Amino acid sequence: MRKIARLKIRAKYLLAGLSCAAVLAGCAQVKYYFQAAQGQYSLWSDSRSVDDWLGDPNTEPKLRARLEKAVTIRKFAVRELGLPDNASYKQYAALNRPFVLWNVVATPELSLRPIQWCFPIAGCVAYRGYYSKEDAMAYAEELRKEGDDVQVGGVPAYSTLGWFSDPLLSTFINYSDAELARMVFHELAHQVVYVPGDSRFNEAFASAVEEAGVDRWLELYGNEAMREAYVRYSMRRKEFLALLVKHRQMLSELYASKASTKKKREEKARIFASLHREYGVLKANWGGYAGYDRFFAEKLTNAHLAAVATYNDLLPGFKALLAQEKTFPRFYAAVQRMSNLPSVERSERLAELARAAAPTPAVTVVAEKQAETAGGH
Repeated sequence: MRKIARLKIRAKYLLAGLSCAAVLAGCAQVKYYFQAAQGQYSLWSDSRSVDDWLGDPNTEPKLRARLEKAVTIRKFAVRELGLPDNASYKQYAALNRPFVLWNVVATPELSLRPIQWCFPIAGCVAYRGYYSKEDAMAYAEELRKEGDDVQVGGVPAYSTLGWFSDPLLSTFINYSDAELARMVFHELAHQVVYVPGDSRFNEAFASAVEEAGVDRWLELYGNEAMREAYVRYSMRRKEFLALLVKHRQMLSELYASKASTKKKREEKARIFASLHREYGVLKANWGGYAGYDRFFAEKLTNAHLAAVATYNDLLPGFKALLAQEKTFPRFYAAVQRMSNLPSVERSERLAELARAAAPTPAVTVVAEKQAETAGGH
């Protein structure tokens, strides 16, 4: 109880500090910073120790089972992956909403470069988070009126980068075992290395930890059904991302061309229609799996594709570095050293690692055939 009390005191200081930052930044930011601090504080106010939940006879059996699984995953993250052994994900909060917050992503009408927002801790990032969907939608509408392309997307979890203890949340506690592990590993990885203002580096690093961590988790704790389910999930995810990357490249080439604004708008509409149509084919090939339907809930815009590169461009380099370093502690140390380099040098170094580790074309064909076979089970 003393630890929880200390966390709540820290949260109050956060509320006061961000309010002061908002005043210094100008009146336009006051409301935004206040909702951010208030939303973060509410998470701690609503959270209880996992041990308390497990010791409470009124805890529902399904939730009890998920929390017990989360405890196992949390211990595994420390023991096998060398992730921080702190108070994060040792508390649980039940929220009365489907997502913990909603991110607003925006780009100019004829560009894939996301608009950046800068914050005291996270640095400059390509999104603006709101704890209220209504607030997010209202801000998105302001951006649309200015002519920007905008997407509002729900977020099940995020990291405070080790500044505070992140709780388990009802927004993701009912994920499958592998998906729950993936979420925890990814968010804890942000506490190991985080470079303010470089989302591509941060997200690709966390994704590399998450992928390797889940593979190891399934080796030790998974059964055949779980492994096959995760292979299917991974293949669908890979195919969906490939679809997005394909159409993102088409848009990138279009916007870089010398076509007139009118022509670019017409081609842009055609490309997004193609994306929607090809997704329908992909979904049919998956037997009707609807896990990505939410992506198409709003009218497709550049903003929907702006973040695709954030998570994937540098991932092959990080995976190659992990294979080279062999252990997670050595990998983290190497990434930490790399994080001290200028942004361009970091990207170049990761690109070199990816090229050096790339298979020959013949091996690639074999790997693709094996993946197709695995995905068909």
